[in-house]
Amino acid sequence: MIDLLATPQQLPDWPLHLVKERLSASYHGDFEHWLSAINSLPETAPQHHLYDDTISAELVCDQSTLQAIERALLQLHPWRKGPFRIGDLYIDTEWRSDWKWQRLRRTLGDLSGQRVLDIGCGNGYFGWRALQAGAAEVIGIDPTILFCMQHHALQKFFDDKRNWVLPIKVEELPTSVQFDLTLSMGVLYHRRNPMQHIQHLFDLTTAGGRCILETLVVTAAESLYPSDRYARMRNVWCVPSTAQVLQWMQRAGFEHVQIIDVSATTTDEQRRTEWMRFDSLSDCLDHDDSSRTVEGYPAPVRAMYMGSRRS
Repeated sequence: MIDLLATPQQLPDWPLHLVKERLSASYHGDFEHWLSAINSLPETAPQHHLYDDTISAELVCDQSTLQAIERALLQLHPWRKGPFRIGDLYIDTEWRSDWKWQRLRRTLGDLSGQRVLDIGCGNGYFGWRALQAGAAEVIGIDPTILFCMQHHALQKFFDDKRNWVLPIKVEELPTSVQFDLTLSMGVLYHRRNPMQHIQHLFDLTTAGGRCILETLVVTAAESLYPSDRYARMRNVWCVPSTAQVLQWMQRAGFEHVQIIDVSATTTDEQRRTEWMRFDSLSDCLDHDDSSRTVEGYPAPVRAMYMGSRRS
């Protein structure tokens, strides 16, 4: 059985007791269902791992075993970040996260020996990509328990203790451990206090380290503060202007802040699939004008920023 409560050993002062508290039936009503799905995964012997655009584990197994794997992993629906391949089973996730990584990879460079913190990591997809780029270790944090369970399920096939996903919130972290690269991908607009979030990023980045921040933005001069929902999401407090994020990062202390990509999100990059059957981007856009959300706001555009902390 997978040890759900295993944690990295080199995180002094981190609230690792929260892992035990949150990975439990008393914390989440679906926990036992998810745990049963993981425990039902057949024993296999992966032959080879590939941390490429599709995170893959090569298996030699019969069709009935592959079907049992599929049934188990579908119990962990919805799958947001990916894609993954387990043997001949393709996990076609809602997001083509590989497209986002390709936009980032142009600037990221070699991560050899670096320690990475991935805030809002989901199931850990970007952690495996960072390992491919040379990172020594990736600590992912995400308060959504389902995503932590997806990561544990995937680790049955990868068993790579350099990539962790822990059910911890960024505001719960001390700065006793800092990272060479801090990632915040798709988190900022969910924060009631965006500036506070960026200050957390700065505090968790080591001297000489870098931060990558990716967020929804508007290209207008003024930031957008939705009155209720944005693209049917309830918890979007601010969609900042591209200039506003630059100012926030500089105010937090980051230097050499630059925009490394601005891309409109398309229904090819974010969409409903067998592995994510809920509403997706196409359901959140005006059917007569795809440049607007159903609420009448500008359709999703995402920007990536990079800043560094002085040595």
